[in-house]
Amino acid sequence: MIDWQNVQRAKQWQVVLRALSTLSYRSHDLDIYLHEITRGVSQLLESDWSIITLNDGFRGQIVASTLGLSKAETGFLIHESVSQIVVQSGKPFLIEDVSQHPAEVERMDGYSCYLGVPLRTIQGAVIGTLCSFRMRSQHYDTETISTVELFAERAATAIDNHRLYQQQQQFNHLLEAEVTKRTGELRIAQAKLIEHERLAAIGEFAVMIVHEIRNPMTTIQMGLDYFSKLDLPQPAQMRLTLARDESNRLTNLLQEILSYSKPQILCLGAINVHQFIIELLASLRSMPEAQDRTIEYCPFHTAAQILGDPDKLKQVLINLIRNACEAVAPEEIIRLSVIQGSKDQICIAVHNRGEPIPTHILPCLTQPFYSTKAQGTGLGLAIVERIVEAHSGELRIESSATQGTTFSVCLPLKREMDLE
Repeated sequence: MIDWQNVQRAKQWQVVLRALSTLSYRSHDLDIYLHEITRGVSQLLESDWSIITLNDGFRGQIVASTLGLSKAETGFLIHESVSQIVVQSGKPFLIEDVSQHPAEVERMDGYSCYLGVPLRTIQGAVIGTLCSFRMRSQHYDTETISTVELFAERAATAIDNHRLYQQQQQFNHLLEAEVTKRTGELRIAQAKLIEHERLAAIGEFAVMIVHEIRNPMTTIQMGLDYFSKLDLPQPAQMRLTLARDESNRLTNLLQEILSYSKPQILCLGAINVHQFIIELLASLRSMPEAQDRTIEYCPFHTAAQILGDPDKLKQVLINLIRNACEAVAPEEIIRLSVIQGSKDQICIAVHNRGEPIPTHILPCLTQPFYSTKAQGTGLGLAIVERIVEAHSGELRIESSATQGTTFSVCLPLKREMDLE
């Protein structure tokens, strides 16, 4: 006589074994993989509903279900669910007939039979549950429960691996971003090094040429000075004046080339910024370019000291004030202000309301031999920037039609230990 119950059970186990053997997480599609697990468990237990949940403190989340659930239905409070017992104990929990567990009737939500097993990672942490619900009462033997635990083990491993994969992906993105950032910084540093080497070579060549030119220029100027003492006709006087002006301009250019080419050697000392500017204002206001212009000084609200070379910083301010005066019409105002920069910086700002500087020109202003003036040498701001950088400071240039143009020399404040 054929035992149909055993035949049915054998067929059932064939389905289970087939489900276990075909489970594969190679595609990295976690949702499909977990759904296949719930489907396999429902077939094994002949249950009405199987789910996989993940726990996060007091809250749980259904991440796979044999029934279609809306997103709003997937969240739940663990203490309101029968799976709380599985999470707390870390062991399988079986309710064959809810009538025998009156305390769980409300949490069973109309179901009669429940089997829940923990999702345990390789490290031993319980991260969720694999649960099945059945409308009618049912007994499950130890072998069946152990099989469900195999499914739970597969689910826990897949979830754990997925999390590790996501962490690795996030780390890879961070690493890639950091490598890109560092590569960009390295390229910028390399470009600066190449530019410095190029400028150094140009500087050495310029110094050699300047020295070669200065000797014949001195002879030419001596000759022009001699002719200026003679009683020459008016046309000759005009030509002589033009020649002397051009000679002086060339001499100034040679001097600026030498100033730019030489390394900035500073004679550092403590400088009270307010006192320094007060002493310099008379000289600034007497410059030819400052005639018929007003230079207003707006001091800082507290005393500020920097460590700097007074002569070099005078050269910086004279250049910036001269440029600002040349940028505005007579009767206009040039504002010289001392303002707070960053936490450890003080900024000396020179502001004018002249024609704004186009945005694409701003980065070029400190490049050697770049000038927007017809008679400019293009070395004034380049020298200013070198002096400021030698003071461990920064030259900032801002210009707009509404705000005007501001050149800010930002220098570090003197610390107590700087002169020790």
